[in-house]
Amino acid sequence: MHNRHLGGESHFCGHHTGRMRGFIQPWLLMLLRNGPAHGYQLLDGLKQNEDTRDTDPGHLYRTLRHFEEEGLVRSSWDMDSPGPARRVYEITADGLEYLKAWAEHIRSTRKRLDQLLDIYDLNSKKYNTRERG
Repeated sequence: MHNRHLGGESHFCGHHTGRMRGFIQPWLLMLLRNGPAHGYQLLDGLKQNEDTRDTDPGHLYRTLRHFEEEGLVRSSWDMDSPGPARRVYEITADGLEYLKAWAEHIRSTRKRLDQLLDIYDLNSKKYNTRERG
């Protein structure tokens, strides 16, 4: 079914319905919670998730730089690995707290969305009953 208000079957408010935009921050922090990593490792990890798979490397490094400025991650140069030196990032205690706040925000949003859907479902049943009767 094509709906002019939704912009077609696969779009909702101009965005593809199968992906959630803006979730690079919590996904990136969750990857770093697993242990220190350099940028390419993080980019590979982000590619494993549908919502972050198309992350531009420039956006990744800007986000990491911002996180570092905010004290959510710290970085150091890895001079011991073969090849050129690479910057390695690790999450800080403040980064863990920020990730926890993200999780709480997502849970709160999910609760509000569930309430909306419950009311929608209830009203849909009433609406369908009236149409049949």
